[in-house]
Amino acid sequence: MNGKMVLLVEDNDDDVELTLRSFQKNKLSNKVIVTRNGQEALDYLFAQGAYAQRDRTEMPVLILLDLKLPKVDGLEVLHQIRTHPETKCIPVVVLTTSSQPKDKFESYSGGANSYIRKPVDFDQFMEVARQFGIYWLMVNDPPPTAL
Repeated sequence: MNGKMVLLVEDNDDDVELTLRSFQKNKLSNKVIVTRNGQEALDYLFAQGAYAQRDRTEMPVLILLDLKLPKVDGLEVLHQIRTHPETKCIPVVVLTTSSQPKDKFESYSGGANSYIRKPVDFDQFMEVARQFGIYWLMVNDPPPTAL
């Protein structure tokens, strides 16, 4: 394992499974933490609630964020990520089914690093996940955790 951890914020079990399978198939050995709603994602990131005992120094190098989430929607999660010093530089890729220009605009305005629409087709989804996984986890040089 390369030590680069990914936070996948996704409430759809099929999309979670496809993402994990794509990472495995493409030999992306990153640890993937899955949270199923926006509140759980925030709890994980800020070591609160069920994650209060989590080591806050171990932060993800990438957050894959769905927009349509229960409890706290993806745009609010993005806002919280960008307003906290310990998370504001973590790359966030919005991974959503939404093709609404408003969602895309608000995602980028809120600080998303990328906006990817989830393909419906299995093979296309696998290819998209392969491409973003390789770029964000192997090519991209993540920001330092501290100076």
